[in-house]
Amino acid sequence: MNDIATYFRDHRDAHLEELVSFLRIPSISTDEQHKHDIEHAAEFVGDALRAAGLENVRRYETGGHPLVYGEWLGAKGAPTVLIYGHYDVQPPDPLELWITPPFEPTVREGRIFARGAADDKGQVFIHVKAVEAFLKTRGSLPVNVKFIIEGEEEVGSTHLADFVRKNRKLLSCDVILISDTHMMGVKTPSITYGLRGLTYLEVTVTAAKTDMHSGTFGGGVANPIQVLAEILVGCKDPKTGKVRIPGFYDDVVPLSKKERAELAKIPHNDREWAKSIGAVKPFGEKGYTTIERTGARPTFEVNGIWGGHTGPGVKTVLPAQAHAKVSMRLVANQDPSKIAKLFAQHVKKIAPDTVRTEIKLYDNNGYPALTPIDSPGMRAAADAIKMVYGKAPFFTREGGSIPVVADFQQLLKVDAVLLGFGLPDDNLHAPNEKLDLIQFEKGLETVAAFFERYAEMSR
Repeated sequence: MNDIATYFRDHRDAHLEELVSFLRIPSISTDEQHKHDIEHAAEFVGDALRAAGLENVRRYETGGHPLVYGEWLGAKGAPTVLIYGHYDVQPPDPLELWITPPFEPTVREGRIFARGAADDKGQVFIHVKAVEAFLKTRGSLPVNVKFIIEGEEEVGSTHLADFVRKNRKLLSCDVILISDTHMMGVKTPSITYGLRGLTYLEVTVTAAKTDMHSGTFGGGVANPIQVLAEILVGCKDPKTGKVRIPGFYDDVVPLSKKERAELAKIPHNDREWAKSIGAVKPFGEKGYTTIERTGARPTFEVNGIWGGHTGPGVKTVLPAQAHAKVSMRLVANQDPSKIAKLFAQHVKKIAPDTVRTEIKLYDNNGYPALTPIDSPGMRAAADAIKMVYGKAPFFTREGGSIPVVADFQQLLKVDAVLLGFGLPDDNLHAPNEKLDLIQFEKGLETVAAFFERYAEMSR
């Protein structure tokens, strides 16, 4: 690997200049006014793939923003790695909170600040340059590689699943490699091996056709706010944290002894953790640690609740309606659609006949994803991290959701390795987003080491 490391070192300044050019493009996928910038970013990605030595670089049109594909398939008999990332970014507002403009990349104290630095342009660039290093120094790679870089991740990857479904042969591979997550820290490297899924709904409880005087009608009509509160308590036990929806846990893949042992290695102190977020003390499902609850167990949460008079002063009203938005984070084998139906059935069953209930399902649902920590891809990633960082990584399960990961796994029937190089303080989706340059440099070395190690494991 000395020749590859030398290449990275000799081209460090050039790589940084190219990354700066990439980050200057305001490829905001949520804003139609930036359609030209999206086109520019897609073109930049295509040019970067060609310059790195990839072949068959193509742009694919979708019903939204374009996908960029590239490949190098010259490693006969070797496994194929599909690399996924995205070139679109979140809006930068509020602009006044940025120390330097979001699309004028600035290096300060060993970090590059710009929108998209960590999510996900900087991390996509790591893979491009890792491939380039092999092709420019050795003329070949130890594995075959395919890239699929999209422009709609920040708007839900609207067209990606359909593209993958229609292009399974083009995207066929042995493992998917994604760098769109973070590590626990530079001195505490980690690999994410699980992501939770999501289903999101809104509940409306109606007691009457209009708000009423609480003196005239109070005591004669059900109060929808109280009924809604009782329904929500009927969905989650306030003492044990257990979800009360029948069938909710039926498909949950339980944590294995090995997984619990790995998660127990993660440095964590409940008291310090609670203090850091301003909480009185941790709370969650009985029988599990905070680390397990926040990444490896399903949840039921009330995200918002409203009804009646919430303004200043006094208004003695008996509200006609009450509303709540609820979400359920799901773990491996749980189906968002099935869970949504179980929730709706449970609400209808426990709601009293003095009110009407309506349930709205939002369309931003996603399946959970899980990769066995002893799979070849995960073992190769762990070995690569140990080679570069000098210590074995922690294995973590992320509490959030990246639906595209599950889409890839379900449609291509292969494991996904989430080898992220961001850090928890990268300010994703917030002002002053950044990427530590040491993580960029170690990321290059780690991805290169992954290619070699994964090839070795497949011989």
